[in-house]
Amino acid sequence: MKKQALAIAIATLTTAGFAFAAANDDNVMRKQEDGTYVVNTTTLVTNVRGYKGATPLEVHIKKDKVVKVVALKNNETPQYFAQVTSNMLPKYNDKNISKVGSVDGVTGATFSSRAVKANVEAAVKYYKAHK
Repeated sequence: MKKQALAIAIATLTTAGFAFAAANDDNVMRKQEDGTYVVNTTTLVTNVRGYKGATPLEVHIKKDKVVKVVALKNNETPQYFAQVTSNMLPKYNDKNISKVGSVDGVTGATFSSRAVKANVEAAVKYYKAHK
């Protein structure tokens, strides 16, 4: 029983270590020539799920303002996620990073909207900590 508990503890610590390494990987954030930081949430928030899975984004930030949010490949229902892409993502454009939590979701795409909001907030948090 003690060996099994020890094995579980080691596996948990190892997994946590990989998650930490992924969050600090250079692939999470890059700086473009014009000074825009691009935060990719693919490995940053693996526990955030939309209706049918992860909803990774690229959040473009310059001078503490979100320039744009780009949806990456996901498995969300296309007709609902299209509403998120056209009605929600543009609301982040030119928004101060301190106010990204004030963006409303899209009616009918509740799970996707919540996931997008959580991804943007995580990207901003990462940007603040690593810029």
